[in-house]
Amino acid sequence: MVSSTEYGSHTWDLLLTVDHQHEGVEKEIPLQVTGDLHVGGLMLKLVEKIKIAQDWSDYAFWWEQKKCWLLKTHWTLDKCGVQADAKLIFTTQHKMLRLRLPNMKTVRLKVSFSSMVFKAVSDICKMLNIRRSEELSLLKQSEGTLKKKKKKDKNSKEPATEDILNLCNSPVSSGLPVNPGLYSKTMTPVYDPVSGSPASSTITWFSDGSSAEQNCNILALSHPTCSPEMLAEMYQPRTLADKAKLNAGWLDSSRSLMEQGVLEEDQLLLRFKYYTFFDLNPKYDAVRINQIYEQARWAILLEEIDCTEEEMLIFAALQAYHVSKLSLSSETQDSTCESEVDEVEAALSNLEVTLEGGNKSNILEDITDIPKLADYLKLVRPKKLALKAIKTYWFVFRDTSISYFKNKESAQGEPIEKLNLKGCEVVPDVNVAAKKFGIKLLIPVADGMNEVYLRCDNEDQYARWMAACVLASKGRTMADSSYQPEVQKILSFLQMKNWTMCSQAASEPENVDMKPECFVSPRYTKKFKSKQLTARILEAHQNVSQMSLVEAKLRFIQAWQSLPEFGLSYYIVRFKGSKKDDVLGVSYNRLIRIDMATGDPITTWRFSNMKQWNVNWEIRQVAIEFDQNVSIAFTCLSADCKIIHEYIGGYIFLSTRSKDHNETLDEELFHKLTGGQE
Repeated sequence: MVSSTEYGSHTWDLLLTVDHQHEGVEKEIPLQVTGDLHVGGLMLKLVEKIKIAQDWSDYAFWWEQKKCWLLKTHWTLDKCGVQADAKLIFTTQHKMLRLRLPNMKTVRLKVSFSSMVFKAVSDICKMLNIRRSEELSLLKQSEGTLKKKKKKDKNSKEPATEDILNLCNSPVSSGLPVNPGLYSKTMTPVYDPVSGSPASSTITWFSDGSSAEQNCNILALSHPTCSPEMLAEMYQPRTLADKAKLNAGWLDSSRSLMEQGVLEEDQLLLRFKYYTFFDLNPKYDAVRINQIYEQARWAILLEEIDCTEEEMLIFAALQAYHVSKLSLSSETQDSTCESEVDEVEAALSNLEVTLEGGNKSNILEDITDIPKLADYLKLVRPKKLALKAIKTYWFVFRDTSISYFKNKESAQGEPIEKLNLKGCEVVPDVNVAAKKFGIKLLIPVADGMNEVYLRCDNEDQYARWMAACVLASKGRTMADSSYQPEVQKILSFLQMKNWTMCSQAASEPENVDMKPECFVSPRYTKKFKSKQLTARILEAHQNVSQMSLVEAKLRFIQAWQSLPEFGLSYYIVRFKGSKKDDVLGVSYNRLIRIDMATGDPITTWRFSNMKQWNVNWEIRQVAIEFDQNVSIAFTCLSADCKIIHEYIGGYIFLSTRSKDHNETLDEELFHKLTGGQE
């Protein structure tokens, strides 16, 4: 027998492939190695044999068969498991990648193909000057969406070279460390809080070239919308199953691009994956605000999210004049004075974009005082044969429950019914023009969801009761500091819908230079003639005509957040014990089981009630335990179960953020919550 010492000292041949651009130099290099040679030593031997004078610092070994990087240079070949048949490629870790941003612009930049996607996205966002990179991720377009696109336009080509913003010379693209000062609170690039255009000193952050200002504008400002023809060619989901396809291609944040089959010069989508936009500030977030606005705009135009006709016209009005026209003229706008800046900051406080809730200037109220609402409302209960029973009762809202009585005088006795709203779904049912102010409550019960409709008499009553219902669904009461801001937010949105017709604009829509088809989804283009749409958009525009550019974008985002389906990512799943497929909606605070045929919610589970979740990687099943001995398990049919696992962990990770902490992310905690043990 041969001793282990003698066996380990034996050399063997290893054929290495070098990814270089030098002509006349062999790319396949054979080396004599031993199992105790460490990876760093193998690199040194290879570079010495190639004899090409260049910077090899960005190079590393990629193991083709196992689809992994050998980045631990102190590990030996034996420890790595490398044998003579291993196909190792010595290649650069940073490679060129094309990214389609939410505003449909394509940027070309150099990205680390060896770092985890979470880290790669962080570096990309530093390059693009987007704070809070944890809210974004990279998405591969699913085959279903691409096939439909190709069927509609077989002659479509890649975007022309001039349409691609090339950022390959930036520090991050070159593989160099980014200046940490870029994200410090004192050195973050500053933007005009009214117009969103970059301050002159900010331009130097992007590059030293003459195109720096243009690059800033492409990322931070909106540009003219696409043509109706281009809109018609893009993928538009028609069903919940179609919407599920949109979320199937999220990359695994705990693995590298190369490990997930991404190649150099491939195109990926950079999108906001998590719909919790933390600490939005126009002074520092012009790019981020614009890209969120663009993602919202395209989601509405392509009908990825449903909205009413009234809401569509509000979105069209905000796009048509404020965002498109003001963006074009923003370069000529004068610098704003301090008072204008203060007005915008006051507006931001009212819009609650910082998501902190509450007014800091409020005097602390008596904590023993429990707020309540009491008023006459109409109760609408769906009955068989499509009939509805509508009755007026005296309603009392206290804590997180609604009780109703026959009349005000009987309110001291036992209620007819008491509804606990904690964990329920709250859906607005509003048509301002028709004076319809309804609240649809889907309350979880043992065998599904109990539907209750409340009808209010006016906007003010609706705003107060709706805000109370929204907070109660999250387990919060009207004593919470976010109650009054929620009321104001609802009233603000209703005010935008409550427009009055401008006779001049309505009577002469042909005098207005406008293509209404560019601002509404194809469904409404088919429903109305062009002149009708123009008149209705101008009508809706009366309530938003005094807004600044940034405020218009923020109002658009706020209106988007007010839609019932906002923030829901859909997946087709099969629940354990079920014989049919369902749709699972994943939101920032809950999971919703939805009937695939009707689109109706069946059950809701709140993250706040979740005790633990895990994945059985062998059978690809996600199992979740909630309070009160409630447990669910399901397999994902439209995507890898790792995507849903990461979504849940990601939202829990984002809920731990605080403005008091440094902006550096706890990357280890993110991977602990989302990585799994596959």
